[in-house]
Amino acid sequence: MRRRVRRTAVGSALGVAAVLSLQSVAGGAAVGTGNETAHQPSVYSAAGQESAPVKSEVHRLALADKGRGEAALSRRDTERFALLGVSWTDPTATVEGTIQARARNAETGEWTEWKDLEPYPALLDGRRAGARGSTEPIWVEASDGAEVRISDGAANGTLPAGLRLDLVDPGTTEADGASGTLNAEPAAFAQDVPPTTPGPASSAPQPAIVSRADWGADESLNDEGPIYLPDGKIRAAFVHHTTDAEYDCSESAAVVRAIHVYHVKTNGWRDLGYNFLVDKCGKIFEGRQGGIDQPVMGAHTYGWNSQSTSVAFIGNYTQRTAPDAALVSASRVIAYKLGQYGVNPAGKATLTAGATQTNYFRTSFTAGQDYTFDAVSGHRNGYNTECPGTMLYPQLPTIRGYASGTVAGLAVTSLSGEATKAGSGYQTPGQASVNWTTSTQNGLIHKFEVLVDGQAVGWSWGHIRTSSVTIEGYGAHTVAVRATHTSGKVTTSAPVTVTVPGPKTFKPVTPTRLMDTRSGLGVAKAKVGSGDEVVLQVTGNGVVPSTGVGAVVLNVTATNPTSTSYVSVYPNGTERTSASNLNFTAGRTIPNLVVVPVIDGKVRFYNHAGTVDLIADVTGYYTTGTDGSTHVNIGPKRLMDTRYGIGVAKAAVGPRGTVTLPVAGVQGVPAEGVTAVVLNVTATNPTSSSYVSVYPDGTTRTSASNLNFTAGQTIPNLVVVPVVNGKVNFYNHAGTVDLIADITGYFTSGTEGASHINIGPKRLMDTRYGIGVPKAAVGPQGTVTLPVAGVQGVPAEGVTAVVLNVTATNPTSSSYVSVYPDGTTRTSASNLNFTAGQTIPNLVVVPVVNGNVTFYNQWGSVDLIADITGYFTK
Repeated sequence: MRRRVRRTAVGSALGVAAVLSLQSVAGGAAVGTGNETAHQPSVYSAAGQESAPVKSEVHRLALADKGRGEAALSRRDTERFALLGVSWTDPTATVEGTIQARARNAETGEWTEWKDLEPYPALLDGRRAGARGSTEPIWVEASDGAEVRISDGAANGTLPAGLRLDLVDPGTTEADGASGTLNAEPAAFAQDVPPTTPGPASSAPQPAIVSRADWGADESLNDEGPIYLPDGKIRAAFVHHTTDAEYDCSESAAVVRAIHVYHVKTNGWRDLGYNFLVDKCGKIFEGRQGGIDQPVMGAHTYGWNSQSTSVAFIGNYTQRTAPDAALVSASRVIAYKLGQYGVNPAGKATLTAGATQTNYFRTSFTAGQDYTFDAVSGHRNGYNTECPGTMLYPQLPTIRGYASGTVAGLAVTSLSGEATKAGSGYQTPGQASVNWTTSTQNGLIHKFEVLVDGQAVGWSWGHIRTSSVTIEGYGAHTVAVRATHTSGKVTTSAPVTVTVPGPKTFKPVTPTRLMDTRSGLGVAKAKVGSGDEVVLQVTGNGVVPSTGVGAVVLNVTATNPTSTSYVSVYPNGTERTSASNLNFTAGRTIPNLVVVPVIDGKVRFYNHAGTVDLIADVTGYYTTGTDGSTHVNIGPKRLMDTRYGIGVAKAAVGPRGTVTLPVAGVQGVPAEGVTAVVLNVTATNPTSSSYVSVYPDGTTRTSASNLNFTAGQTIPNLVVVPVVNGKVNFYNHAGTVDLIADITGYFTSGTEGASHINIGPKRLMDTRYGIGVPKAAVGPQGTVTLPVAGVQGVPAEGVTAVVLNVTATNPTSSSYVSVYPDGTTRTSASNLNFTAGQTIPNLVVVPVVNGNVTFYNQWGSVDLIADITGYFTK
């Protein structure tokens, strides 16, 4: 059977290789010799662990010459083997007929079909002592029986002498059994220990490659050492396929070992023919010895070896396409090798022919003349062979595209974690999770880097699309993502703006009503419906300036609710979180102080269910400048209780009645320099529906209110009230009511206080669901301790107090809750007072001593919720 084009071209892939005597001067034209330590292969695995070579075995069985141009090996038991081929003594002799073999599976006992074995052309690795003529090898998995038949196709033909069947047992190593795609996992990116003299740097990253040590190469077979390209420069890469092989990827290392042993022990070659091999799962194997980063001369593409490298796909791709994982990995090693020498994988290459011959497409080449090739070509472009297979060859444009591509469609999609949407950008106290997307597949992306103000601060592997980063420094920053393709090309996304709010100082104002949905003040005259929102302009109204405002302090009251619901107050232009500010039941009137950041001068009020009227009174704002007041923690300490005559006369406050409480120079509050005090005020035992206004003594009371309640209701609320003459007034509108006031801190015009930082609102604790603390209601005289420092954007150190919106719900008894610094002794002060079945919210400013806050419940059991809105820091 005479052939100009081989059916499988597998043998040609292995060996049409280098007639080295035609392409280099042996020992003289090479860059290095086998005695140069700099070019010795690594004896360490990719993980840095020493790997022992695997001693493979070759079992040889002589074929019987039956005359008339026929020879055979009768069916028989053999030693175990996994790869077979037929060889003969004279390397220049040919077999013109058919050579067929089959094997018996060692596990099932079943025989394979007869397989054709194609002869290699003669002297593929040069004229060498001990070289033999042979067929291509075939991988048959673990077998223990064989049979061979040969016919030269002529009635009186003769066969070459010394015919034998070579059976290769590749042995086992730790590399066997690993079937995953090596380049898909970050841990696999560990590289070989580089040679003493490393090869040139590449424009593309080096992919993970299973070293010769890792796949178990027996280096005692390679005592001649490697040969390097004559001018030390790779100009092109040739793509091949290898032996006919039905294999599992867990067997890939064994297949490579078997090919290596066959090439050396059967063919008499210097070493394995290819520079690199890729299995169908995408694992890349180091081929011919000499160094992954070196210009090693292989024996792969006859006539062109002295200027090229090679990548062989393990298997036969004549009747099937190569999987994408293999294409990706081939492109990666090609991009790396060509990138060492400035060659564009999508471009052209000029090569000088090392032999006179004709390729698969009938193009003639003359030794010594120059020809143009694609920088990534198939074996058939340089030699008369079907290799790399009729199905793989049309996939070469895909390999070129992968090897030269860029990361497409790269964009930051969102910031999450401690970052929140703020207008067209984001706001964060310093930590953020950056999320992005790209249309490029994972395997073609080497890595991502997160850039803050143009500097890389975080990174991830190509299959990860998120990274947590720290953004340092107050003010506006840019965040972008930079992606490195496996080709080495870099793409950077459009940046997004992220602001880290700086410390803010407080400016108290005369309590002023900004919104009342009952009368249409500030917003439309209408109740807020289920799932609806109203938007209130809070800056530029004569009380709060138009610019320089970081947050406003609002006393918000929900009244006339038709359903159990909650209201969330949050900055306009941001995404609403699960945090709430007021929780109430149908028919209840509930007030609560709210500190809400300001992004664009507006604040949004969301109602969850039913309808409700909302009222908002401003009591102060935080300025982004330094001309405001700073906060000093004290207490909590009880300053006033009309039930017992603490601070004021012992008597309920009557209709239109007022009590005046001294606050300056009392209970640790300085006599001078105090601009406002922070009081937790509770109305209890009211005989009528009414409201209480807390305002600076010496000023005219406005229409603003701090507590709104019905007869018999107990209501707490945090109040930030300016101090004008050292005293504070409490006005009750109707009926009689007892009033309690606990101080938690004050604002001073001096520099000894702390500045405010807005975050959130974010939920820190919910005993109903086990958020922040164990899932359980707080029992009688029970406590729960909540970590706050180092949580949800609160720094681990330097925090003097946190601002929490605390809600008590599902109480089984009338009780009160005290919130106080963990590590201190609880005082008699309370933050929430409630009756059985009542849901009550209240804002709490609580000092931080050891990073934790403790919540104490007096009677019955109650569920507690805590949302953080900010903190104070020195």
